[in-house]
Amino acid sequence: MTTRVLVTDGDQRAALAITRSLGSAGFEVGVVAPRQPSLAGSSRFAAWRAAVPAPGDDPGGFASAVTRLVADRKVDLVFPVTEGALLALLPIRDRLTPARVPFPPLETFSAVSDKGAVLAAAGRLGIAVPGAIRLERPGPVASSVLDAVPFPAVVKPERSVRSQGSGLAKLTVVHAADRDELARILAELPPEAFPLQIQQRIVGPGTGLFFLIWDGRVVARFAHRRLREKPPAGGVSVYSESIPVDEPLAALAERLLREFRWEGVAMVEFKRDGATGTPYLMEINGRFWGSLQLAIDAGVDFPRLLADAALGRLPAAPPEYRVGVRTRWWWGDIDQLVTRLKRSATALHLPPGTPGRWATLARVLVPGLSPGRHEVFRLADPRPALFESIEWFRSLR
Repeated sequence: MTTRVLVTDGDQRAALAITRSLGSAGFEVGVVAPRQPSLAGSSRFAAWRAAVPAPGDDPGGFASAVTRLVADRKVDLVFPVTEGALLALLPIRDRLTPARVPFPPLETFSAVSDKGAVLAAAGRLGIAVPGAIRLERPGPVASSVLDAVPFPAVVKPERSVRSQGSGLAKLTVVHAADRDELARILAELPPEAFPLQIQQRIVGPGTGLFFLIWDGRVVARFAHRRLREKPPAGGVSVYSESIPVDEPLAALAERLLREFRWEGVAMVEFKRDGATGTPYLMEINGRFWGSLQLAIDAGVDFPRLLADAALGRLPAAPPEYRVGVRTRWWWGDIDQLVTRLKRSATALHLPPGTPGRWATLARVLVPGLSPGRHEVFRLADPRPALFESIEWFRSLR
């Protein structure tokens, strides 16, 4: 019997990677998104598609729409992709039965999504974390607090998604070069951004460690390094490469995930200080990540492995993968290039040693300087790339 899977947030690259993975493996994949067609919904591996409310704008409406589709389509597995979708569906997972949502309970997911709780747990386990000052609420900040901030600094809301009225607000990380810029940033932040952390900025290479843990066992793991990001000073990966798992770092990440009794997929992000070599924990993302396609291309098919785990089909051992595989998100790379050309390195808070504008231009546009597979464009499934290209040009209007 064919297993039916519902994938949320069809406008996300991770949703496209999941759809291609499971669809090519023989699963019947349905894709939902606030509007159709969507990036993942335009894939030939999507058996059906439906429009649902955006989980960030209308969590209740989104949850109700998904519940109806699960019943009508006799769905077996539900794969929420974004944090908003998880926050909307985990509280009502019993209403989706007999469909399974292969993620931990809401309490566990919420704890892992709390950067303050994660950093506190890491400190207890002896994992290095950036120096930070915590602000619980908006309002005037004492001079003594501002004097203690190590600049350049990073302003991080403790949760990336928070309730705002009847919907959810997505909060982002902001860099501050000096005291005046920090004061301006704090004054402009909405109340939903608090509590937040003002962190020491760690300058050095970032490493993502990716895990699938099920029934207390590490089913799969993977590692990559970011070669370019959007925005350029730090954000989502637009060009990345598979690297060997750093065993000491992986051991720390596993200890941290077990501290939260994690089950499912997760990304643990570290940055290694370029001056001291010390790896600092940045955060845990308890969901599928944007560069998921790289792991699949390298040989770790996380969506298929998670589906099999939920269905009771665990592999005998974690799969091996190829090192040196690269993938590139073309339009994301163009976006970071445009930003890089429009704004100075100082305005973008780029660390010393970052390639200049012309070097970046060459690396992005000259054939052969950024080898690797295109993340979205695939000859066997070209429509998502066409859809994304049309949407990118529409955004210029």
